[in-house]
Amino acid sequence: MNINNSGWKPELAANDSNGDAGVATFTGNRALMLDEPLIFEIGSNATTGVDFAACDARHDLGALARTAPINLPGLSEPETVRHYTRLSRQNYGIDLGVFPLGSCTMKHNPRLNEKIARMKGFGDVHPLAPIPTIQGALAVIHELAEWLKALTGMPAIAMSPKAGAHGELCGILCIRAALEARGETARTVMLVPESAHGTNPATAAFAGFSIESIPATAQGRVDVAALEARLGPDVAGVMITNPNTCGLFERDLKRIADNVHAAGGYVYCDGANFNAIVGRVRPGDLGIDAMHINLHKTFSTPHGGGGPGAGPVVLSEALAPFAPLPVVETQGDDYVLIEEENAAESHPQAFGRMAAFQGQMGMFTRALAYILSHGADGLCQVSGDAVLNANYVLRSLEDTLDAPFAHSGPCMHEALFTDVGFAEGFSTLDVAKGLIDEGFHPMTVYFPLVVHGAMLVEPTETESKAGLDQFIGALRSVAERAKAGYPTLKSAPHFAPRARLDETQAARKPVLVHPLISAAGKRITSP
Repeated sequence: MNINNSGWKPELAANDSNGDAGVATFTGNRALMLDEPLIFEIGSNATTGVDFAACDARHDLGALARTAPINLPGLSEPETVRHYTRLSRQNYGIDLGVFPLGSCTMKHNPRLNEKIARMKGFGDVHPLAPIPTIQGALAVIHELAEWLKALTGMPAIAMSPKAGAHGELCGILCIRAALEARGETARTVMLVPESAHGTNPATAAFAGFSIESIPATAQGRVDVAALEARLGPDVAGVMITNPNTCGLFERDLKRIADNVHAAGGYVYCDGANFNAIVGRVRPGDLGIDAMHINLHKTFSTPHGGGGPGAGPVVLSEALAPFAPLPVVETQGDDYVLIEEENAAESHPQAFGRMAAFQGQMGMFTRALAYILSHGADGLCQVSGDAVLNANYVLRSLEDTLDAPFAHSGPCMHEALFTDVGFAEGFSTLDVAKGLIDEGFHPMTVYFPLVVHGAMLVEPTETESKAGLDQFIGALRSVAERAKAGYPTLKSAPHFAPRARLDETQAARKPVLVHPLISAAGKRITSP
């Protein structure tokens, strides 16, 4: 943005980015909303913020020796701290407000969990420490595993998978190992309903299976007749999400499981939405053979940038022998870790291992703290409140937004809306951008794919009625503007640090290096 001699920005004055014509600032800042340049635009690679004493090269680094300047911007400590602090203020997080992403369960992370995870003995435990010195850590892994087996009604579990998709892969590899043990390598097809999570077909394909889609009914659930008609000697199993991505419980899951088993296949359940049924439904009772559990979604461990994932996988009796190593078990009063070198007799059919060590210890500690602080009755209330909040959102907005499956009965953990009824030229994306101006992170958009212009809202159980009322009011306001064709909505957001991006262009032609920095890492003259 060009600045004339006075520092005044005429293009801002003519049409300020926040919609206030004639209002501009020399800095681009708006009071405490600070306009922060890139770090390469702040510092110069000709200077450094730290002084080092000259030193002699005492070691020959060979090919590792630097042959050109590093070309990093030199900033002082205050400049560096201010830069990253200003950037952090432009982030939206669960500690700022409602995070309504559907199928992601972005809920409050209790500070008690964080305190426990940082206790001495948990925060500094090392995966290579001798087994006798980490009995407490192994006890945490074992006790969490017992809780997860009890809550799901499953006899076995693999704790090491590092995330939901990693857990999916673990379960599918167990299925593949079981089929190979039966000599049924001709079963190469995995059936995946349209209402399943998008990672499901990707995981099965990665494991070597071919994918065939099963359609959804007009009620948003699996077309059982279509699934049953496709079963045959080439089908390895089905990957089904329950509750599904339309926010609905798959009522026929037990029938589906019985038919898949009768046809010689296995049933994988995507347990990402377990938070909607924990304490009320045990997937093992529905005939599930494998299901991953996202600890962040159901048991409140940090999600995404807040911390590493954890995706333990519960297994049926049929798949239990193929569970990956390592496994924590008890021998008398001691906890032991079953690894490859001591698994030949007790776990001869284990398909291998999913991770270098035992899993995400920090997430295990947080999840167990959450479970123990709630107890069985508290976990039952968690799922009840999650479903209550989602239905409150659904029924509060169904008079304004199209809710395609509202006629299918109550939703589970998330409410699904579409762009039906918007003015010509207005879309779900416009509503999402308008919500940013209202101070909210947008809901999940354009997913699931079974409906056009999808808007998937998951409030979680940790939101109060007052917080939901504010979000509902904001979404209603933006939706009404989209239906009325308000032109300003097409250019939203207006109050965000940056204006609307050309997202299609950004995805197809991303600029990965700032124009001021050449491909060689050298600063070039600004045009």
